[in-house]
Amino acid sequence: MVVSAAGLTGAAFAIRATMDGPIEQYSGAALSAAIVYTIVIFIWPLISPLLAGSAAIAYCWLIECAQLTPIPAALSQRSWLARQLLGAQFDLIDVAWYPVGVIPLVAAHWFLQARTRWAGDEFADGHSEAVGR
Repeated sequence: MVVSAAGLTGAAFAIRATMDGPIEQYSGAALSAAIVYTIVIFIWPLISPLLAGSAAIAYCWLIECAQLTPIPAALSQRSWLARQLLGAQFDLIDVAWYPVGVIPLVAAHWFLQARTRWAGDEFADGHSEAVGR
């Protein structure tokens, strides 16, 4: 999970350094939401994909709505890290892009969980038949 978050962070900064305009803005929102999703999974490894995705999106929306107050902007003026974590101003388009960064991860997480469960059931079924003989 740490590697995933680091990779997503690297991608976000690479896009920010090499591109300008809507691609930079929208990918930044989507990638930051994906980073939040990986942090949720890191903190609660057994959480369901849907709950993890919901928590990540809700957190991103909470931070975005907090930007309607002067607090994040004031903190962002004083600290580069605060600007990266909190942003500086509300953008309704970001609200729409957060799920874009999370939904593919929820789908991948769900697929991997289902595949692992399926493989585990298949192993258990095969194992019980061999033991029963």
